[in-house]
Amino acid sequence: MSKQSAIITLILETINNVLLDKPYEIRLALASFLAGGHLLIEDIPGVGKTTLALCMARVLGLDFARIQMTSDLLPGDVLGVSMFDPRTNEFRFHKGPIFHSIVLADEINRSSPRTQSALLEAMAEKQVSADGSTYPLPDAFLVIATQNSLEEYGVNPLPDSQMDRFIMSITLGYPSPEAEEHLLTKGIASPDFDRAASREDILFLREFRENVFLSREIVEMIMALTWATRKNEEVRSGLSPRGMLALKAAAQAWAMMEQRDYVISEDLIDTGFNVMNHRISFNSGGNREYLVKKIINETWK
Repeated sequence: MSKQSAIITLILETINNVLLDKPYEIRLALASFLAGGHLLIEDIPGVGKTTLALCMARVLGLDFARIQMTSDLLPGDVLGVSMFDPRTNEFRFHKGPIFHSIVLADEINRSSPRTQSALLEAMAEKQVSADGSTYPLPDAFLVIATQNSLEEYGVNPLPDSQMDRFIMSITLGYPSPEAEEHLLTKGIASPDFDRAASREDILFLREFRENVFLSREIVEMIMALTWATRKNEEVRSGLSPRGMLALKAAAQAWAMMEQRDYVISEDLIDTGFNVMNHRISFNSGGNREYLVKKIINETWK
């Protein structure tokens, strides 16, 4: 087994021992991180969103911060604020929770548009600008945002520009009856475990992912799907170039997790829906998931 395969296998096995019956969703979450992107989890409360974020931080050996996004949360509560230091007679910037490696923005759509927009630079450029200075974020940086897409009261839907910053969106859903029986009889496993990867391992995996080979056939598949979303009459806003690159990065990460150094069509099929589902806006009020799957099936049939 190669070095990257051994690291990934240990990471997945460790998280699967805590978050039961969600191997595919866990793989998607890890693929988001290895692809250098951010993850949006759209689901109801209580299905393990916070547990997944905490497990990823612990197993990867990274520092973790949870931000409960509320309507009265200010940008400074996320990014940090400058405070006057009487000892030096100067203002000093105090870093906010966004400077952790893995940040959980819980119920992101409950925060104000102003606070939501404060995350844009951090997620896109991996830096924070404040008071004329720029502060870099950690090399291994991941925002996991959650939202309950069924709620409409007291929420501020994320604009398309913000949704496009997430490389993937996933839904955990309810556990299987077997997993729920395990929870009832044995309880929730403690996420207090030894880390399965070092910082050097993480940087190695990300560098390896960037060099996963794409054949001309795969490039044409990505291009075909991208243009299919732009030409479709039902689509108001198709995939942006960032979305197209997200398809590439996610497929590369998935290929690496499948112990390959090249992308095949199945890698695109396994990740394409989760890359596209939150990005595409439709003119009609039809079922978004159905329409996205329809575009994929008609393009890659």
